[in-house]
Amino acid sequence: MNSMTGFGRGTASDENINIVVQLTSVNRRNLEVAVSMPKEWQSLESGISAEVRKHTLRGRIHVAVEIQKEATVTHKLINEEKVDACLDELKAYADKKGIPFSVDAGLLLQIINSQRTSGHSIDLESAGSLILDALKEAVEELVAMRSREGQALAVDLGARVKEIEGFLDQIRTHSEGRVLKYKELLLQRLQQAGLELDLDDERVLKEISLFADRCDISEEMTRLSSHFEQLNGFLEEKGSIGRKMEFLLQEIGREINTIGSKANHLEISRSVIECKNELERIREQVLNVE
Repeated sequence: MNSMTGFGRGTASDENINIVVQLTSVNRRNLEVAVSMPKEWQSLESGISAEVRKHTLRGRIHVAVEIQKEATVTHKLINEEKVDACLDELKAYADKKGIPFSVDAGLLLQIINSQRTSGHSIDLESAGSLILDALKEAVEELVAMRSREGQALAVDLGARVKEIEGFLDQIRTHSEGRVLKYKELLLQRLQQAGLELDLDDERVLKEISLFADRCDISEEMTRLSSHFEQLNGFLEEKGSIGRKMEFLLQEIGREINTIGSKANHLEISRSVIECKNELERIREQVLNVE
């Protein structure tokens, strides 16, 4: 079992650029991959999305790609030779056109900025390879975290399932002998009312039969046993099981509701309420299961 919640981070670099890829994942009914990266590199988006989809089945996964130019850190702020060459060219051009030429701080700043902008271009092909390396590292970390979260979910869900099974055992115990008790109570009430009827009277037998039919929960309990057996099996499975669990929980909820409507017994009603409360907590947790 895997969770749909997770985070992963990967890095890769060469002498020119440093790539940082971060993945964040939250729950969604289907698989959605959203990529954030510079517009000029959006041609790489389909490859990034395809790589993420290889390792995930459900959830909304946001991929953030950050590109940092190593030149801004590892190279000198000013390349004096290039600045001098640029000034010589500008002076020669000004002399040719008969324009007075002088150097001030503003001109120097413009030249330096232009060189910093254009002096270190980023090759898309090499950047794509670095992004893929960083992405694989981030995906590996994301998958590992989703797996750990899933294991924790499985432990929590297993404990909650046992809680409900315990309440169902109580319901089963309280439902035993209810028809016999009803017979005794019915006869007692008839005697108190001054009606001389015994348990062999056709009208009494019919009333007892109707009561037995109304309060019979054997079918619901049998189906619940099967459902919980499947649910416990899901806790040990891998892959995309979240939807199957959601459907199964709906079926379990229907059976418990039916038992509640048939209860006509204080202790059974209390156990049904506890079952519903715990089932709702399980549903909330299953929303995070891949």
